[in-house]
Amino acid sequence: MSDLRSKLYRALAAQGEGSSDFDLNPDLAVPGARRLRPAGVLVAISLVEDRPRVILTKRSSALKHHPGQIAFPGGKQDESDADVIAAALREAWEEIGLPPELPEVIGHLPSHETVTSFLVTPVVALLHEGFEIRREAGEVAEVFSVPLSHVLDPKNYIIAARSWRGTRRHYYTVPFGPYYIWGATARMLRGLAGAMAE
Repeated sequence: MSDLRSKLYRALAAQGEGSSDFDLNPDLAVPGARRLRPAGVLVAISLVEDRPRVILTKRSSALKHHPGQIAFPGGKQDESDADVIAAALREAWEEIGLPPELPEVIGHLPSHETVTSFLVTPVVALLHEGFEIRREAGEVAEVFSVPLSHVLDPKNYIIAARSWRGTRRHYYTVPFGPYYIWGATARMLRGLAGAMAE
């Protein structure tokens, strides 16, 4: 897997522009004088099985924000976190039981701005061994993985739309089996696919 590691290093070193929930929605007004809160999510690529796979979660339907949606392990940066990488590793430990010393952090993608005023940094890491999944039931309904090859193929991405606060909002989707991966998670994965294709 040294070839994959090398490709990831090269892709992440060539940092491009960040992305935003507003990218596909030029008619949506970007709130003025907003304060973006830093957050980190872990794009954990497991090398344990035959093919590399990306670990994702399905959020609990009981959550106030984004219930039932597909997400990376991660969350907002706390004062105790040294940086967004530390935040992503801490949240992955709390949400799915991933020991923070296990991931080999390769780098990160450009940050993604959400309509909920978070500036999310996708931290890319390799997992060379398995771990016992211990999901935080209050936050995570399910932990699953998708083949890395699936999310790196631009042909698997579809732009969809739905009504949001009275306007038509467009967003990326990258469905896989029963999982409807969309919104910010799909946009960040699309960013990884684009970086790896260059």
